[in-house]
Amino acid sequence: MIEEKQLDIIPTSRVARQFARRLLDWYKEHGRDLPWRHTQDPYHILVSEIMLQQTQVERVLRYYPCFLETFPELKVLAEAPLDRVLKLWEGMGYYARARNLHRAAQIILTEHGGRVPSELSTLQALPGVGYNTAASVASFAYQGAWPVLDGNAIRILCRAFLLQGDPRIRAQHKRLLDLAKTLQPAKWAGPFNQALMDLGALICRSTNPQCARCPLSALCAGYASGDPESLPRLTPRPPRPHFDITAGIIWRGKHFLIAQRQHDKLLGGLWEFPGGKQEKEETLEQCLRREIREELGIHIRVEEPFMSLKHGYSHFRFTLHAFHCTYLKGRPRPLGCAAFKWIQIPELQRYALPRADQKLAAALRAQVGC
Repeated sequence: MIEEKQLDIIPTSRVARQFARRLLDWYKEHGRDLPWRHTQDPYHILVSEIMLQQTQVERVLRYYPCFLETFPELKVLAEAPLDRVLKLWEGMGYYARARNLHRAAQIILTEHGGRVPSELSTLQALPGVGYNTAASVASFAYQGAWPVLDGNAIRILCRAFLLQGDPRIRAQHKRLLDLAKTLQPAKWAGPFNQALMDLGALICRSTNPQCARCPLSALCAGYASGDPESLPRLTPRPPRPHFDITAGIIWRGKHFLIAQRQHDKLLGGLWEFPGGKQEKEETLEQCLRREIREELGIHIRVEEPFMSLKHGYSHFRFTLHAFHCTYLKGRPRPLGCAAFKWIQIPELQRYALPRADQKLAAALRAQVGC
C-alpha cells in the first residue's frame, strides 16, 4: 500500500518535456486507429465525443459509421425527427445523449450558422456538452490547448504523480486539471490528449497495468512505490437499490399498446410496454393495473405472466415482470406518458425501445414466429 503522502505535483519543465515526449513517441507507434481521428470535421468529432460519454470505444465503433451515414451533416441531423435519431441510437444506452445531440444540432444550426463553435464556453453551453466533451472538440477539431480528463487520463496522472485524493472531488479534480495543463505541449494538445487516453486504455489499465511496457514507467511515482494499481483512490459508491417493475402487453384483438416515455424523464422519447414500479404491500398484478390506470387511463385484466428479466443502470437495478393483459374499458389518454399507439408485432421494429423492452420484444416475436 502506498504511504499516505502527497508528492509535489508541479513538475519541472524538464520533467514535463520528458513526459510529453515519451508519451507522444509511444502514441505515434501504438495509438489506436479510430475513425474519428481521421477527420477534423467538428460535427463528426462532436458526434463521436457524445457517443463516447460513458460508453466503451468498441461499442461506439458499431454505431458511429451508420449514424454519420444517416446524418452526414449537422443540418440533416437537426432537421431529422427525434424518433429516427433514437431508433438509430437504440442499444447504445444513455439515450439522453441522443436527445441532447439532436437538440445541440438544432441550436448550432439556428444560433451559430450551422458551424460547431470553437470556443470552450460556447461549446459547454450546448445541451449534453460538459467540460471534457467541449475540450475534446476544441482540441481535436480546432487545435485548442485544452486538457481532456477522461478516466484513462486521470488514472495515469494519479499514478505518475502519486495523487491520492478521490479525483471525483472538486478540489482534487482541479489539481489534476492544473497538472495536465502543465504537462500538455500547446502545439500538440490534441495528440497529447489522445495519447493519454490510449495509454490508459492499453497499458495503464485499472487492473493489471502493463508497467513494464509503459513509456512513462521511469517517471512514474506510482510504479516506483510498488503499488500503482491502488491508484486512483476512489471513494466506494453506495450499493445500487433494486426495484421490481411491471410491464403489460395489453391486447385488443391482434393489436397491443406501447407508450412513449416523457421526454424529460429517464429514457425520454423511447417507446416501451407500459407499466411501472411496484409499491410496498402491492402484488405485481395490482401494481400493473394501477400503473396502467395512472399512465393511460384504462382498465385491464392481467392474464398469465410472459417473462421476467433483470437489468440495471448506473444508479439502480431492477427486475422487469411482463404480463399478457387484456384491454377492458376506458379511452386511452397520455396521462403519464408522452404518447401511445396500438400496433401489431411486426411494427415493433420501427420504434426505439430501452434495452429491457428490446428483450421483451424479441421474446414476443419469437413466441409468435414473427
